[in-house]
Amino acid sequence: MFSRPKSTIAPAARVFTSLLLAAAVALSSSVTAFAQSVPVVRDAEIEALVRDYARPIFKAAGLANDGIDIVLVNDQSFNAFVTGRRLFVNTGALMTAETPNEIIGVIAHEAGHIAGGHQQKLRDQLERAKTMAIIATLLGAGAMVAGATTNSRGLAGAGMGVAAGGGEMAQRSILAYQRTEEMTADRSAITYLNATGQSGMGMLKTFQRFQSALSLSGAQVDPYRISHPMPRDRISNLDVLVKQSPYVDKADPPALQQRHDMMRVKIAAYMEGQAAASRLMRKMPGTLAARYGDAQSTYLFGDIGLALAKTNALIKEQPKNAYFQELRGDILMKANKPKDAADAYAKAVSLDPARSGLLPVSLGQALMAVGTPDSLKKAVVQINNGLGRDKENAAGYRYLAQAYGELGDIPGAELATAEGHFYSGAYKDAKIFAMRAQQQMKRGEPRWLRAQDIINYAPSKKIK
Repeated sequence: MFSRPKSTIAPAARVFTSLLLAAAVALSSSVTAFAQSVPVVRDAEIEALVRDYARPIFKAAGLANDGIDIVLVNDQSFNAFVTGRRLFVNTGALMTAETPNEIIGVIAHEAGHIAGGHQQKLRDQLERAKTMAIIATLLGAGAMVAGATTNSRGLAGAGMGVAAGGGEMAQRSILAYQRTEEMTADRSAITYLNATGQSGMGMLKTFQRFQSALSLSGAQVDPYRISHPMPRDRISNLDVLVKQSPYVDKADPPALQQRHDMMRVKIAAYMEGQAAASRLMRKMPGTLAARYGDAQSTYLFGDIGLALAKTNALIKEQPKNAYFQELRGDILMKANKPKDAADAYAKAVSLDPARSGLLPVSLGQALMAVGTPDSLKKAVVQINNGLGRDKENAAGYRYLAQAYGELGDIPGAELATAEGHFYSGAYKDAKIFAMRAQQQMKRGEPRWLRAQDIINYAPSKKIK
């Protein structure tokens, strides 16, 4: 009796099992695919501010020495997520949040996921779910075979139900586990906020915003088919903890709020246009943030001379603000005054407390535009300095390749191009340019060895 079922049902069972496995694997692999394809935004000022938000939280979570990168995503939705050792924050979240505390609460929640090892635990849960799905599929397939051999349609139909139900059970098991982890991360976030003397009211406001959006949408949501708890449940669970905290009414420091407002108008001007920036600035009339946004909007959409005058006024008010100098450099580059722009960028680099790698690259671009042999050599130095601080700046390698090419250093240009492709994830192209660079280099020298590293690189398929 068993010899025929093996030959008859094995293909169907394998197909059905593979579909269930693919669904489970997709939950895991989609994280990596999304992390590789997200539209990343780079800005020295905003990155420095978000790192300042995160630093005390990471310390409280025991993550201060774990080298967690913060990545800005060009997306208008209010969202943040973690993958590996990277925390992704949407620009939509940064612009929508009215206070630093709202974003700090989001960071604290994501820190809870990292500190709790939730990604690895989710992978373990996925493995268990796969096993559940396989067992259910085989049981269902066995019932279908039994129905076929006894000519019982009812038994065969029941077998299909067992198999399909197994997939549903596995999916619900994973989602239930994720909801549990979300609640755990919420509680961890409150612990970190208390440890750093900050309020949890920003978290509550965020969940209230989600609840309001869900109510306005009119959508009927099955709470057992989502990966996050319903907003009303999160609010209910957190409300007592937040209001018991001695820091519940603590407001953000005025200087931090000012930086937050400046960030918001910057995102509005660059990401959403002049009208969005104007609407936001009307809510903060006369403030430094509003004048900063006005200068940026004038630079992007108005008169260059007027933009420069407005930026010079900002610099007069805060002469040690590196990002006002950066804006001045941007304006002067647009006005085709690269030498003056280089001076402004040099001041920005010297004033930058965060030592961003982006600013030296901007300085290098201005020096390249000056176009003299001496300025090109200085450009190479500055761009390399910037890449030394921020090695994954793929655009920076393109500028470096151009500078090397103009100086006649073709192997250096080829290697810089290889680096740019490498950090963009175009590994095949990276290897091609690395091999081309090696052909013109002395074997064993540092640049030859770096090219060999790129040639030998084998990307991992696992989530780290």
